[in-house]
Amino acid sequence: MTYRVLVGTEEAQAIAGVPADAARQIATVLIEGFDKHYRLFRSTSARAKEHFEEGAWTELQHAVQERIRFYDERVRECVDRLRGEFDVEALSDETWRDAKLYYIGLLVEHSQPELAETFFNSVIKRIVQRSYYDNDLIFVRAAISTEYIESDPPIYRSYYPGVRGERECFARLFRDFGWSRPFADLDRDLDHLLRALEERPGGPWAHLEPNYQIQVLNSAFYRNKAAYVFGQLVNGHEKLPFVVSLLHDAGGRVELDTILLDPQQINTLCSLSRAYFMVDMQVPSGYVEFLRSMTPVRARTELYTMIGLGKQGKTLFFRELLQHLHHSRDEFVEAPGIRGQVMMVFTLPSFPYVFKVIRDAFGPGKDTDRATVRSKFTMVKHVDRVGRLADTLEFVDLALPRERFSTKLLEQLRELAPSMVSEDDPLVIRHCYVERRMVPLNIYLDRAAPEELEAAVVDYGNAIRDLAAANIFPGDMLWRNFGVTSYGRVVFYDYDEIEYLCDVNFRRIPTAPDAESELAAEPWYGVMRNDVFPEEFATFLLGDPRLRELFLRAHADLLEPEFWQAAQRRIESGELMDFFPYPESLRFRNREAAVG
Repeated sequence: MTYRVLVGTEEAQAIAGVPADAARQIATVLIEGFDKHYRLFRSTSARAKEHFEEGAWTELQHAVQERIRFYDERVRECVDRLRGEFDVEALSDETWRDAKLYYIGLLVEHSQPELAETFFNSVIKRIVQRSYYDNDLIFVRAAISTEYIESDPPIYRSYYPGVRGERECFARLFRDFGWSRPFADLDRDLDHLLRALEERPGGPWAHLEPNYQIQVLNSAFYRNKAAYVFGQLVNGHEKLPFVVSLLHDAGGRVELDTILLDPQQINTLCSLSRAYFMVDMQVPSGYVEFLRSMTPVRARTELYTMIGLGKQGKTLFFRELLQHLHHSRDEFVEAPGIRGQVMMVFTLPSFPYVFKVIRDAFGPGKDTDRATVRSKFTMVKHVDRVGRLADTLEFVDLALPRERFSTKLLEQLRELAPSMVSEDDPLVIRHCYVERRMVPLNIYLDRAAPEELEAAVVDYGNAIRDLAAANIFPGDMLWRNFGVTSYGRVVFYDYDEIEYLCDVNFRRIPTAPDAESELAAEPWYGVMRNDVFPEEFATFLLGDPRLRELFLRAHADLLEPEFWQAAQRRIESGELMDFFPYPESLRFRNREAAVG
């Protein structure tokens, strides 16, 4: 498509059937709506620094949750304003196309053009009611380049050790973030940091080039109780990415907790199975490009989502999907594993994601409905996922080429979720969730070598513990409801029975009054809806003797109500647990203890 940028041209005066400047006015309303959204998004993200300085951890969590709602609220406001100021039903496609062209003109010098294009799409789709698949009224492709957008303050800062020395550069680097709390012992922490750089695999560079420098993103990233500094050492054409984690010590002073240098550890830190980072950015595309240079295995869709810009992540995901469909030939099929009683899951084998559709009728024993299931997925968006809950993209009216669906999958969709499918061409999935594909834990355990089996069972129990500490009870804890990531980490992904831990009543099974009661088909004790009896977990989890032995060795206390009740007391007392997205052995304080 050839874009005609109409701003400032006489062509704007000749839009048939509507006021001459309607398209221009629509574009203005849309950019004002986006600018308001990003202004609020950025101010909330910037306050994360204050929350970190004040040790206001609960407020920081609430800010993450609040920020998620901003986008849809601003879209609704913009839709209402357009409906109030224009007879939108009477506007022709030509008017909307011209509004889009005016809008492009407004983005030429904009600092967040890619986000503004996505905002335009969100508003227009709610008004014009078109599908994702073929719609020339929206930005299916990006119209404005995001390369080399200037930022004030700059996207990253550079420090040159050749002039001041590494220690002085790192000391200045951390002080330049301007935290109001004092450092506990920055000299001590720099000793640890510089020693870690010296001891890294391969050792330090043998020769330092004239361009040797330390680059760090201008704003720190905040999540849970930590601040993170993302940067890289640059030496000639070589780069060494690093992330430094900073925490409060027992006295409330700031200390460097560790430096991550291993690419896998940095990638794990950026996992979407954790809460989104809070970071203040004028030019988010610049931050994403810097992060991609640090962790190239992470796609832009994941990096935008990681920094709280999930709608842009969703836009990029859809573009990647369209591109992949164009260059592949395989068919969508039902995902491997045991079919769920609430969700139907399908996948494109050559594309590393699964698509989850809520069934029309649920299996036996599932006392829930579609609205409740959707509320569970929303809940997961708002909690700290502590590396144990899979993130999802939610799509409405996702249009896909019908010929790419296998005959068997089409039959299954007609049988299990007919209300969720429109079989035109393209085929439209009325509502679905998209997740990164993982190996279901039950399948992984069937294939695992003995050492892999033990590690997976132990991490399965650790996942349950981590979720409990974050006020999450999985509900249905069957092995098949967990997956194993490419790094061997166990993550929960079946949300239809998930609950806040403190909403669950954990009980011990009462002693039977007599032998007949114990053998009866029905329990001899009353059971309320949110009652859970941990002793029963063993019945449906530990039938395999191998798994039973491994689980009991590491996690026998999970079968006792006292574990869960103690976790509830900690949460209700206001305790916020520390969740380290890296091995505790890497923490400077632990390295110091080991040396001592």
